[in-house]
Amino acid sequence: MDNATGRATATIDPREAAHFGALAADWWDPKGSSAMLHKLNPVRLAFIRNAIDSHFGKDSRNIRPLSGKRALDAGCGAGLLCEPLARLGADVTGVDAASENVAAARNHADAMGLAIDYRQGELAALGLSGFDLVCSLEVIEHVTDKAAFLASLADALAPGGLMVLSCPNRTPQSRMLLVEAAERLGQVPRGTHDWKQFVTPEELRALAEDAGLILGDVKGIGWSPVNGLHLSGDTSLNYIVTATAA
Repeated sequence: MDNATGRATATIDPREAAHFGALAADWWDPKGSSAMLHKLNPVRLAFIRNAIDSHFGKDSRNIRPLSGKRALDAGCGAGLLCEPLARLGADVTGVDAASENVAAARNHADAMGLAIDYRQGELAALGLSGFDLVCSLEVIEHVTDKAAFLASLADALAPGGLMVLSCPNRTPQSRMLLVEAAERLGQVPRGTHDWKQFVTPEELRALAEDAGLILGDVKGIGWSPVNGLHLSGDTSLNYIVTATAA
């Protein structure tokens, strides 16, 4: 929010929204343009489930640990994270910059019999608040104002709530593998990543502190020929982390 004008600060990059909106039609195809996200999703979900159990004191055997809780996925795409969160029992809201993604997300949720509230637009302008769980995965590197985006995520978090963030790290390894190799080999669509916009864990921690958040321990998301994508102590490619209100 711009305190001088009282208006929400723009964080959506129209070029980024157009790029991802153009991919909406095959977002749910595990062999399509979002194949890498399909491979990444189980790794992220494992981290999120452990974080939920730890933060809210849930039993890991409970199949609906988010029952009675509200969850927000900011930058939800076509709903790859929203749907598992709904199956974990949450009342889910998904927000995305691209109207095409929101339409695809709604259609898929309807086909799955899931009631998910999808919205399109600037997160801050939507006035959403009171969420027990706020997630924004692989999104901050695509927004125009990272500080304003973190502030809007913090505003959406309920007292005592849990936030989960993930982002590619800005390292020589990520430039070589996540940008140059992945795009050249067709693992992700060309133009998906701008390496200069990747955020280091130290930078994210500073942004979070400015937004009134405290980051937990950073966990890497690594890759190996044997294990594929997996949670790791190596943060050189990608990382995922919890945050709570200071």
